[in-house]
Amino acid sequence: MKTGFLFFLPLLLGFLFPINHLAFVDGPVTAVGVNANPIVTGADQISSYLPYLKGKRIGMVVNQTSIIGRKPSVDSLVSLGVNIVMIFGPEHGFRGNASNGDHVDDSVDSRTGIPIVSLYGKNRKPSKEHLANIDLLIFDIQDVGARFYTYINTLNHVMEACAENNKELMILDRPNPNGFIVDGPILEDHLHSGIGMHRIPITHGLTMAEFAQMINGEGWGIPKNQCKLRIVKVANYTHDMPYTLPVMPSPNLNTQQSVMLYPSICWFEGTIVSQGRGTYMPFTVLGAPALKGIYPFSFRPVSLKGMSETPLHQNTDCYGIDLRKYDITILRKTKKLNLQWLMKLYKAYPDKARFFDRSQSTQMGNFAFLAGTENLKQQIIAGKSEKEIRQSWEPGLSAFKQMRKKYLIYP
Repeated sequence: MKTGFLFFLPLLLGFLFPINHLAFVDGPVTAVGVNANPIVTGADQISSYLPYLKGKRIGMVVNQTSIIGRKPSVDSLVSLGVNIVMIFGPEHGFRGNASNGDHVDDSVDSRTGIPIVSLYGKNRKPSKEHLANIDLLIFDIQDVGARFYTYINTLNHVMEACAENNKELMILDRPNPNGFIVDGPILEDHLHSGIGMHRIPITHGLTMAEFAQMINGEGWGIPKNQCKLRIVKVANYTHDMPYTLPVMPSPNLNTQQSVMLYPSICWFEGTIVSQGRGTYMPFTVLGAPALKGIYPFSFRPVSLKGMSETPLHQNTDCYGIDLRKYDITILRKTKKLNLQWLMKLYKAYPDKARFFDRSQSTQMGNFAFLAGTENLKQQIIAGKSEKEIRQSWEPGLSAFKQMRKKYLIYP
């Protein structure tokens, strides 16, 4: 009975969700056409890849954003008879409930009984032993398109493991909600870290599959083109298309507004200004106690389990800017990061010597590691104009944009 169902399922899904583009891609491809049909993620195109999984032992690199329809992709594929033998979870864990930066231990999934290996604990990539009994590894994680968001690092580590152990990697691609912005300083080599592995700007404008092709083609961490990729493309998608995430990608990106503002706000992690961690509106507000009397808007960070247990300025009123109703279409029109918030709050801060005086004990607390350059801090302090700051990002930014074209799958 199950065999018959699996045989007809691809035909049924192909009828319900017709795909107008070639589903599988090997290596860099040219841009595809776009029609008026709705966006369909790679994972939702089951008819394109389910037959390929038959008879294989599957490993999956997934988290809570990995869904087919509204159901976790692991659960869906297990119910369809796919032999998933191991799950690999990134930062925040497989079910997405660990705080940022928290060590995540190996475990067993209570729903399916499948072993879970954390890639944000003692392992940063699957080992030879992990992959010994796996025929195909599937990567299906929603990214937000920023250099300091660690899922692109996880992708790189997984590709290294696949290249080293001669395993094929299938990527079920998803849209990049910030795919319309390619902007920011290029990461300087001496600032390579866990929040910046690649010589790219702050926003790279790539989907995970496109980024994987760039890793492969540029030989970042692996010999060039040594990771065998099989890509299930997003249908009916272009980089300029608005895309609302069906599942929030991490505990502190809990609204669409926070996802869109994140690339322009995360560098505040390296300042004395709170980005709203410790509230239920993270990455949509900015403030600090010392700005009292300058800004009327205020919020109070507190310890929130699973989000921010020890936030900056805990239990203290912070005063600053409320961006919850900021018009995101402005970012879409300019296709640039917003530098004005950083420049404005530095100028308003009473004790400027303390503005960048965040804990330097971690990379996340160090402004240079977040910005990817030592220059931006000095430029803000010196009162450089936005035009002057942006000019300093060249010619690196333009060179990246040109190189990026080789790896695009979508217009």
